[in-house]
Amino acid sequence: MQYWLQLLSQQILETGWLQWLAVVFGVAEVLLAKRNNVLLYPAGLIGTMLSIVLLLEAQLYAETLLNVYYIAMSVYGWWFWMKKRNQPTVPITYSNRREWIITALITFVGGLVLYLVLKKFTPSTVPVWDAFVSASAWAGTWLLTRRKIENWIVLNVSNLFAVPLLFYKQLPLFALLTIFLFVVAIFGYFDWKRIYRQQSKANSSP
Repeated sequence: MQYWLQLLSQQILETGWLQWLAVVFGVAEVLLAKRNNVLLYPAGLIGTMLSIVLLLEAQLYAETLLNVYYIAMSVYGWWFWMKKRNQPTVPITYSNRREWIITALITFVGGLVLYLVLKKFTPSTVPVWDAFVSASAWAGTWLLTRRKIENWIVLNVSNLFAVPLLFYKQLPLFALLTIFLFVVAIFGYFDWKRIYRQQSKANSSP
């Protein structure tokens, strides 16, 4: 345990200012999202663009593509928020069989395609690991956009594999941010279950 703490301390001391800045904006995005504040989108865009630079340097190419996707989703989310902010939100529900099949296809077929691309066209040293983390995150994000409770589970599977990958690639602050997101996702799962029960109770009332 002491060895790992020393290694973490050493990695943090050697961390450049760009990674610190990216993580600051990443934490700001999460806290703003928790407060339902539209400023989460510009904060997320800045943090994601900085992350792309760092992930390219670390040769995590699938993670880089994932962050490009996050940029597109942030722009869309910002626009959608401003357009629909006074309208009722989509209700939270559980995934049906068709949605689980799509989630599995995104994760495993998408992961296989990413692996083959990484293996053939990039100098990635962790093609399987990188591909799985990114594909499972894509799947979780897809469920999140549809307001499915299971999105938190799928995203945390991705986070669970992402943490050691980021430490391995000497991105300790990104790894700590991912641990933070892992904890947030646990609370998000139980919060959404509570909201779902409230919705069901309201719908069943005469």
